[in-house]
Amino acid sequence: MIRRRSKEIRIGDLRVGGWNPIAVEAMTKTDTRDIGGTLRQLEELRREGCSMARVAVQDEEAAAALSKIKPLSPLPLIADVHFDPKLALLAIEGGADEVRVNPGTIRDPQDIRAIARLARDKRIPLRIGVNAGSIPPDFLPQKPLEVRMAELAARTVRMLEDMGFEDIEVSLKAFDVLPTVQANRMFATLFPYPLILGITESGLPRCGVIRSAVGIGTLLAEGIGEAVSVTLTTRDPREEVRAALEILRSLGLREGPVLVSCRACGRAEADIVELAEEVDRHLRNMKANIKVAVMGCVVNGPGEAREADVGLACGRGKGAIFRRGKIVRIVESSQYLEALLEEIRAEMEGRKAES
Repeated sequence: MIRRRSKEIRIGDLRVGGWNPIAVEAMTKTDTRDIGGTLRQLEELRREGCSMARVAVQDEEAAAALSKIKPLSPLPLIADVHFDPKLALLAIEGGADEVRVNPGTIRDPQDIRAIARLARDKRIPLRIGVNAGSIPPDFLPQKPLEVRMAELAARTVRMLEDMGFEDIEVSLKAFDVLPTVQANRMFATLFPYPLILGITESGLPRCGVIRSAVGIGTLLAEGIGEAVSVTLTTRDPREEVRAALEILRSLGLREGPVLVSCRACGRAEADIVELAEEVDRHLRNMKANIKVAVMGCVVNGPGEAREADVGLACGRGKGAIFRRGKIVRIVESSQYLEALLEEIRAEMEGRKAES
């Protein structure tokens, strides 16, 4: 996979773009005015593997809270502002590491220029975030949605460039996957600025994860995108981080544990669903780049288990555990979970000894 070479920007201590690893963003679900609750959620996101977090700045009280959250935040903070440009200025003064401005909700060019001037003084980037649902109705109304999205972002970026401001990040999002993909492709050919990928309002996790994976994954596979932000209807933003990380791992763009498991069909010689869920719970707390297979029968089981770092191929009452392509144990079905976890730990200890 050949990645697009983009401009590097800094969001707090995080470097985005260039040849840096693709960043993962989530947005807090708390009321930003709840300082303690927001800080707790930011720490949960950090532990889950999030790179940066967006917080809603819905009024002046939220902007004031940002100045208290920022010094204690474990993650770079992006202030999400709509409609009132004064809130963007207050968020910058409050220490935000980046401000997201939507040219569909802050429409006066003079307001955007004023925000950019203060951002330049404070040496922070701006994110130009275009959402399909907030494009002004009179902006290129006869054009396809993807053209309207890309052109609105392009017009705003050119305005910033004209004033000498180039510390820019861009997001182009819609609910529909194809316009989102096409809009990002268009923009990527015009400008070098980092793109944060996402499908907005993608819905509940059951469908939203799929929709996000298709849209984000398509662009990443084409080398487009410097950060990802999965949007799900959920109370726990860690679900968004988990989905984003899995998309990146699926494309070999992020290290971390990977679980290979079969569909648990009628051939399965064990309760693969329960076993895989238990293994997944243990892997979730690991940061290591390890591939684990849990397979239910002899059709694909031995092959997949052999290809994994550690794998289990179940048989009738017994199963074979593989490490690095070789069978290391034959165990009874009652020992599957315990034995597999023991071999995972042994693999990790072996790696430490070799390093």
